[in-house]
Amino acid sequence: MNVLFLCTGNSARSILAEGLLNKYSNGRFQAFSAGSMPTGQVNPRALERLELEDITLPNARSKSWDEFAKPDAPALDFVITVCDNAANEVCPVWPGQPITAHWGVFSPAAAEENEKRIAFAKAFAILERRIVLFTSLPIASLERIALERRVRDIGNMDEA
Repeated sequence: MNVLFLCTGNSARSILAEGLLNKYSNGRFQAFSAGSMPTGQVNPRALERLELEDITLPNARSKSWDEFAKPDAPALDFVITVCDNAANEVCPVWPGQPITAHWGVFSPAAAEENEKRIAFAKAFAILERRIVLFTSLPIASLERIALERRVRDIGNMDEA
């Protein structure tokens, strides 16, 4: 199953989520990330956090969500926004009607410079908890509406 994580810049949170899901999926999922207005560069702190957690994302790049709306793009099963700005934007029409959810996480890149490492660690931990819950869902045994509700509920977890 293919999962696309969206954020505005596709430089931090969506990159972390992509790396985390690929780590925890045990081959059940293929994660991707994109942005509505990609910065064109992955935040070095995001790559640093992934490396500290032994997660490799060798082809990490900041890219537009338009790449995933093209006819030759991977068929998406889930599209999950991880920032409030992207959640409030008009998304492309995703072929195949994937399940959508919003898992808003504060922007670690917006933290004060001396707080960035802590902010990235906190954002990583929040996304990690949510992705562990996501990968534990009995996807094959849930009807679509129940699955959509469960995936959306994951995003309503307290960030603290």
